[in-house]
Amino acid sequence: MAAPQASIKPLTGGTLVLGTIVLSLATFMNVLDTSIANVSIPAIAGDLGVSPTQGTWVITSFAVANAISVPLTGWLTQRFGQVRLFVSSILLFTLASALCGMASSIEMLILFRILQGVVAGPMIPLSQTLLLSSYPKAKAGMALGMWAITTLVAPVCGPLLGGWITDNMSWPWIFYINIPVGLLAAGITWAIYRHRETPTRRLPIDTIGLALLVIWVGSMQVMLDLGKELDWFASSQIVMLALVAVVGFIAFVIWELTEEHPVVDLRLFAGRNFWVGTVAISLGYGAFFGSIVVLPLWLQQWMGYTATWAGMVTAPVGILAIVATPFVGANIARLDARKVVTVSFLVFALSMWMRSQFSTDTTPQTILIPIVIQGLALATFFIPLVTITLSGLPPEKLPAASGLSNFVRITAGAVGTSVSTTAWEHRAALHHAQLTEHLSGSNQVLTETLGQMSAKGLSDVQSLSLIDRLVSQQAFTMSIDDIFLATAVLFILMIPLVWLSHRIRRSDDEDGADDGAAASAAH
Repeated sequence: MAAPQASIKPLTGGTLVLGTIVLSLATFMNVLDTSIANVSIPAIAGDLGVSPTQGTWVITSFAVANAISVPLTGWLTQRFGQVRLFVSSILLFTLASALCGMASSIEMLILFRILQGVVAGPMIPLSQTLLLSSYPKAKAGMALGMWAITTLVAPVCGPLLGGWITDNMSWPWIFYINIPVGLLAAGITWAIYRHRETPTRRLPIDTIGLALLVIWVGSMQVMLDLGKELDWFASSQIVMLALVAVVGFIAFVIWELTEEHPVVDLRLFAGRNFWVGTVAISLGYGAFFGSIVVLPLWLQQWMGYTATWAGMVTAPVGILAIVATPFVGANIARLDARKVVTVSFLVFALSMWMRSQFSTDTTPQTILIPIVIQGLALATFFIPLVTITLSGLPPEKLPAASGLSNFVRITAGAVGTSVSTTAWEHRAALHHAQLTEHLSGSNQVLTETLGQMSAKGLSDVQSLSLIDRLVSQQAFTMSIDDIFLATAVLFILMIPLVWLSHRIRRSDDEDGADDGAAASAAH
């Protein structure tokens, strides 16, 4: 039976501690799944008989499905209640994780990852809501700070855990580990919170808007994922997907602007701070997420790293973020958020520029330095940008605004993954062609090298294959440098965008600070 919202009292003692732990545990499991598969993509692709690029669909399918389901959280909460929806989401996520582990083909795995993404949508926002209801208002900031650290630890653990499991067990276990965690979190959450259920009511659902959302986002993502294999717009299938995405998007915008109960309130974009903040956080997140997907692929495919070592090299991105985020959150009300974001973009640009200097001789220590530095960029990225996005909005608009902003951001992350992997392969092919132009029969160095290889007992075919492997390694390294350099330039170009926003007045910042801090941590 639902308890009136006003009668719900904060938890105390051991129940409060246990409630905080299980809510954070569920969030940890959710966020972990956005990064744990990154270093396992080569193993998954090899086991299922597809290319590593096709293997990235495992990441993008989850992200797109998750983005589409996030805006539905508000409607589902009012229809079924916070506690029932949260526990159901955990249990369905656990079931989907088990199905992912049992998948025997890439098609099955993508289908189950889509299911996992859909049911995961309500978990993060509801974990915030239930956590805030567990603490007195005076301690809300502390509660959200603890919650934020949990969501920052998960991306650190994801590559480490995913790499170790892939090398020492098998890739399905990156999904199976969710089963005991999910069952434990669901059981304890229900035991603690079932008597704190929120009232429910029947509300109309914008089914047409939701259908159009699925159509245009789904078509766009499939187009991006298949484009590199089908030679883009030389393929009638890609042309058709592009047309469906464009027409679907236009129809979606028109419908949502005229619908009384839209699934996504596009009128929020009329506010300058909202659209500036949403565009900036989405572009930045897309660029960042694309880079952290491509890097492990390069390390494993062309630098000889195991999944474990790739995870160990990429995981430290969260160290400085964990240290600095509580400080940023505690002081954001006294700072100009635009200045904090500018620092973030400059540090991102520096980190990406340092990565653009990588070569085939780059050591793990050299790779670690810009990754650790990037942690500071993360700490100064999410909190101030979400604070800008939500500033000046009335309280009743905050859930819709947070949902829409997160939808755009998560979708941008999926698009960033597809664009970065496509650009990486395209630029590598270009560099490979340019490098091989100099490897003709008249090239004295090539002739001498082939002679040395022949003297060591290698056949001509073996010698040429080895040389092609070295050329390809160089080409893919030059290509990933291009991507990092382009990303650095993008972050520099985004700095003026942030300054289009209005400076946040103290009252605006206080109204939305807690919501901004919570939402920003859910990256």
